[in-house]
Amino acid sequence: MTSESARPSASYAAAGVDIAAGDRAVELMKEWVAKTRRPETYGELGGFAGLFDASALKTYRRPLLATSTDGVGTKVAIAQRMDVHDTIGFDLVGMVVDDLVVCGAEPLFMTDYVACGKVVPERIAAVVKGIAQACVAAGCTLSGGETAEHPGLLGPDEYDVAGAATGVVEADRLLGAHRVRAGDVVLAMASSGLHSNGYSLARHVFFDTAGWQLDREVPELGRTLGAELLEPTRVYAQHCLELVRSVEVHAMSHVTGGGLAANLARVLPDDVTARVDRSTWSPAPIFQLIGRLGAVPQEELERTFNMGVGMVAVVPPDTADAAMRLLTDRGIDTWAAGHVVDGDGTAELYGSYDGTH
Repeated sequence: MTSESARPSASYAAAGVDIAAGDRAVELMKEWVAKTRRPETYGELGGFAGLFDASALKTYRRPLLATSTDGVGTKVAIAQRMDVHDTIGFDLVGMVVDDLVVCGAEPLFMTDYVACGKVVPERIAAVVKGIAQACVAAGCTLSGGETAEHPGLLGPDEYDVAGAATGVVEADRLLGAHRVRAGDVVLAMASSGLHSNGYSLARHVFFDTAGWQLDREVPELGRTLGAELLEPTRVYAQHCLELVRSVEVHAMSHVTGGGLAANLARVLPDDVTARVDRSTWSPAPIFQLIGRLGAVPQEELERTFNMGVGMVAVVPPDTADAAMRLLTDRGIDTWAAGHVVDGDGTAELYGSYDGTH
């Protein structure tokens, strides 16, 4: 019988947590985090908390702070299977900051959280690189974060990401249902693909039902299935902020889980209905492919995926043309997809996806 004194000594490393690898990951990511620095950022990376100089808010008459948190769901499984980790950050930032911007808030700073089974410094640095690049695109500082090693809970090649952001909007510039009126125009902004929602259904259809592999070349997509599924979420924040600075906007809706109708209804008052005409656009082939291979009903597709519309702006009719021109000039394909009428606080889709915009 082995005595307690003869047992090998335990250590954190022997239990699966490598502190040195974590330190190396921090060193690798510092360059990218530094690129996100706004003038209000205070202090350096590595402290216990990220600091932001709130004196900048003194220029506001009545600043409202806005906050949002999210992850990217099972899309991380695609990144892990493809061993491509520097794009998932766009999905994280897009999911978080574009929830802020719909109320008119400018995203100020963001923090991230990466949990993994084993810290591989280069992999963690690639994840944070993508987050930092997306923060630059969104105009916010990546003010800090956390990398946690969870051996036994996650496999060595598994990880998950989450984040939170804070923004600010002037109280009398707040967008939302209180501004929306019958007669307003619903403008649709094109998505870059699936974004970060519905991946459990997409993975089930492609892998379990159809038996496809990620390296399969798909003619309808013009690339491999993996490349399509890993297409980063479009980050709309700076485009939407420029829109509200330039023309009158009543509300915006970020189209995520639940689909276009459900998310649009969240920014409508109880006495109107938004009617969106499907014939004003054709969803990208990826949506049609999922529907065909999985025999997924249209109603199920529409409440799971964005169907080609990643963001919506509700504007008065006299600013609709200017709004579309501005967004199109900034590289965001935008079209008039519907109108607001007297109703009951719901959004409805009508017509068929057989048109082009």
